[in-house]
Amino acid sequence: MIARLRRAMRLQLLPLLLGFVVLTALVGTRSWMIESQREANEAARRSFEIERRMLAMLSTVQDAETGQRGFLLTGEEAYLEPYSSAVKSLSGEVKALRQLLAGNSANLTQIDQLQAAISDKFGELGEVIKLYRDGNLDGALAVIRTDRGKAAMDRIREIITEVRRAENATMQQNLSAAHALDAKLRWASIGALAGVLLLGIYGVVDARRRMHVVEEAHDNLTATNKALESEIATRQKAEDQVRQMQKLEAIGQLTGGIAHDFNNMLAVIISAMNLIQRKLARGETDIDKLVDGATDAAGRAASLTQRLLAFARQQPLAPQLLDANRMVAGMSDMLRRTIGETVRIETVLAGGLWRCHADTSQLENSIINLAVNARDAMSEGGRLTIETANCHLDDSYAAAHAEVPAGQYVLIAVTDTGAGMSKDVIAKAFEPFFTTKPVSKGTGLGLSQVFGFVKQSNGHVKIYSEPGEGTTVKVYLPRYFGDEQTDATATARPSAAAPTELVLVVEDDERVRVGSVESLRELGYRVVHAAGGEQALALLDKHADISLLFTDIVMPGMSGRKLADEATARKPHLKVLYTTGFTRNAVVHNGTLDPGVNFLAKPFTIDQLATKVREVLDKEEAIVEAAK
Repeated sequence: MIARLRRAMRLQLLPLLLGFVVLTALVGTRSWMIESQREANEAARRSFEIERRMLAMLSTVQDAETGQRGFLLTGEEAYLEPYSSAVKSLSGEVKALRQLLAGNSANLTQIDQLQAAISDKFGELGEVIKLYRDGNLDGALAVIRTDRGKAAMDRIREIITEVRRAENATMQQNLSAAHALDAKLRWASIGALAGVLLLGIYGVVDARRRMHVVEEAHDNLTATNKALESEIATRQKAEDQVRQMQKLEAIGQLTGGIAHDFNNMLAVIISAMNLIQRKLARGETDIDKLVDGATDAAGRAASLTQRLLAFARQQPLAPQLLDANRMVAGMSDMLRRTIGETVRIETVLAGGLWRCHADTSQLENSIINLAVNARDAMSEGGRLTIETANCHLDDSYAAAHAEVPAGQYVLIAVTDTGAGMSKDVIAKAFEPFFTTKPVSKGTGLGLSQVFGFVKQSNGHVKIYSEPGEGTTVKVYLPRYFGDEQTDATATARPSAAAPTELVLVVEDDERVRVGSVESLRELGYRVVHAAGGEQALALLDKHADISLLFTDIVMPGMSGRKLADEATARKPHLKVLYTTGFTRNAVVHNGTLDPGVNFLAKPFTIDQLATKVREVLDKEEAIVEAAK
C-alpha cells in the first residue's frame, strides 16, 4: 500500500518534473536566442560603421582633391584646409577601420592596399602643391596631366566599393540571421507560455492563478512597450514637423518683413519719380517735397539693408581701440535729444574700465537702438540707466551659454523702468522683424541689428526682464589686451580749399558709374572713369596726376582688389578707396576690414562721398603732421 502510494505520488510529480524540465529548456533556448540576436545586431552595427567610415574616407579624399584644385585656380591658401585636415585625419580613419575589420585577413589586405592608394594620391596632391608654391606651374600641371592621381583615386574608389560590397553581403546575412532568430524567439516565447499553461493545468489552483497573473503582466508589458514605441515615433515626427515649421515661419517672417518695408519705400520712390517726370514735362519746378520724399525713402532702404547685413553678421566692421566710458559720456546730449524730456537718463560709469576693440559707430548705433526701445517701453516716462563695468564670465556661465567663451569682458548695460517683457517675447526678441510695437511704430530690426553686431564682434548680449519690472539689456565685448596705440588717422582734418585732384572711377555698372562720376564732378573734382580693370590701368598710365582710385570691388575679370594692387605697384603713392554693396573676403576678413583699407559702403549719399574722399586724400598729410 505504502509502495503504491509512493508510486502514485511519483506519477503525480512526473508531469510537474517534465513541465519544469521543458520550461527550463525553453528558457535556456530563449536566452541563447536573445544572445545570438544581440551578436547578430552587433555585427550589423559594425557593418554599418564600416560603411559610414568608408564613405567618410572617400568624401575626405575627394574634398582634399577639390581643395587642391581650388588652390591651384585661385592661389588662396584657405582652399587647402580640406587637404590639411585630410592629411591629419586619414591615418586615424585607417587605424579605426583596421580595428573594425580585425580578424578578417582578406579585408585587412584590402585596407593595406587602400592605405597605399591614399598615400599615392596624397603624394601626388602634395607634389603638385609644392611645385605650385615654388612657382613651377608648368611642372604642377604636368603632374596633374599624368594618370598617377587618377589611377590612385580610381583604386581608392575600387577598394572602398569592394569592401562595402563585402560588408553589405555580411550585413544582409547578419540581418537575415537576426530576423530568423526573432521568429524563433517568438515561437520560443509561445512555447514558454504553453509550458506555463501545462504547469497550470497540472498544478494547484494557486499555481494557475499565479500563471494567469504572469500572463497578464507579460501582455501588459508587450502592449505598453508597443504603445511607448508608437508614442516615441509620433513625438519624433511631431518634433521634426515643429522644427520645420519654425524654420519656415522664421524665413517667412524675414521675407515678409523685407518685402513689406521695401515695397513701402519703393512705392514712395516710384511715385515721386513719376510725379517729378510729369511736373518737369509741364515745366513745373515745385518738386522739392517729392525729391525729399524719394531721398528719404532711399535712405531708409539703405538703412534697412545695413540692418539686415548687421543681423547676418556680414557688415564690414572697422574696429578700433575705444574707451566705453568716454563714448557713453559723449553720447549723452545726443541720447537726450533722441529720447525726449519724459525720460530721465542716468549714467553709471565704472572706474578703471578696461578697453575693448570694436567698431565705434556700430556700437553707438546699438546703444541708440537700445535706448529708443527703452523709451518706447516707457510710454508715460521713466528712467533710463546706461552702466559700464568690468565683467568676468566664468566657466559655469559659458557652459550655460554655449555661444560665448569664458573670459574678461567690458559690460555696457541699458536698463529701463518700462513695461518689461515676458519669457516668450524675450525668446523672440532678437528675431528679425519681430516687434511688439504697433504697426508703423518699428521695423523689428533694432535688436536683431544689435545681436548681429555683438556676435560679429565676438561678444555676447543677454536680456533680463519681467512684465511690469522693466528690462535690462547687457552687451559684453571682449577685453582688449593689446598695446594701446594712438591712431594717427584720427587727426585728419578735411581741407577747406576747393578740390583740385584727379580721381579715377572704376565701376562695371554703367548707371552706378555715371552717378559716382557726376557726384564727384559736382563736388569739384576732375574725373576720369573706366568700366573695368584693364581700361583703368590704361588710364592710369595715360594720366600721371591721378591722385585717387575709387573702385568697385566685385567686377568681372579683374576684381577691384587686384586692380588696386596692380595700380599701387605702378604708382606707390596712389590713394585707393573701395566701394561695394556686399563682399565676403576681398577687403573684409572675419567681418573686419583689412588694416589700412579705405571703404565706402553702397549706397552712399553725395555728402558721405565728399567726406570719405576728402578723408582719404588728406590722410597721408594728417599722418605726417601727427608724426611731427
